Amino acid sequence: MTTLDLLFARGPRMRPVRRVLGFCIVALGLGLLAFEAAEAILRGDARVRGALLGGSLAALATALGTLPVALSQQFSQRSCDTMLGFGAGVMLAATSFSLVIPGLEAARAQGAGAWAAGGIVGGGVLLGAALLLAIDRMVPHEHFVKGLEGPKAMKLKRVWLFVLAIALHNLPEGLAIGVAFAGADPVAATALATGISIQDVPEGMVVALALRGVGYGRFMSVGLGVASGLVEPAMAVLGATVVTLTASLLPWGLALAAGAMLFVISHEIIPESHRQGHEAFATGGLMVGFVLMMVLDTALG
Repeated sequence: MTTLDLLFARGPRMRPVRRVLGFCIVALGLGLLAFEAAEAILRGDARVRGALLGGSLAALATALGTLPVALSQQFSQRSCDTMLGFGAGVMLAATSFSLVIPGLEAARAQGAGAWAAGGIVGGGVLLGAALLLAIDRMVPHEHFVKGLEGPKAMKLKRVWLFVLAIALHNLPEGLAIGVAFAGADPVAATALATGISIQDVPEGMVVALALRGVGYGRFMSVGLGVASGLVEPAMAVLGATVVTLTASLLPWGLALAAGAMLFVISHEIIPESHRQGHEAFATGGLMVGFVLMMVLDTALG
């Protein structure tokens, strides 16, 4: 039996070896991407620097949203659900106008026909949703709606489960910003980053309020809310770096970000905004958010 056969052989004894090997491969890949990102920023690559600024703006907006909690302000559940609906509407419009449509245009610009472009973007959307679903299943975390999820979730402290859940929620937003800035239209990318930042303000407040509501102190809730936004600049730089390595990845990157955002909208935000019986207000917030993001995208893009 060869060394590779031993490494990938089935059985409980070999599982730790396979896990360590997989972790090393992922860590090596992330390390190389981090090196590429740092090099791109240092040499003044406008796309990666724009992604960093756009992601940082979103992180700052998330931090701004936690200020009412820091000042001990209280909001009704109906207001929180309306704001969640607003965030879902912004993300839904961003998915359509800032990711899917530019993804189709990028695929056509690379020589794909109408059917091929649709297949590329459709496949990327499904891949993005599947990727986030896999992360959702593999990473232990705690949703505000469904409680504990993921392997060995009961063994982690509850605060870290919430942190992981918030980080999963912000992954596609940062990725979308980065991929957009890696494209050929910086104005449209700026519109996307602006729209996501607008919805991050109420999102940061809702996250901090939710943490406060399940028993965390005021400063812990605010701190975790602010920290949740730091995922976005990191993912923005990562997304921009990957796409800038080869232009052929642009339609796939846009579609993957769209699929990940659609997953979060359907899997987390809408169920959360509807669970307290305020569906009408949540839906109204969604409509307003969708229209605002649509206007931003079409007017600025």
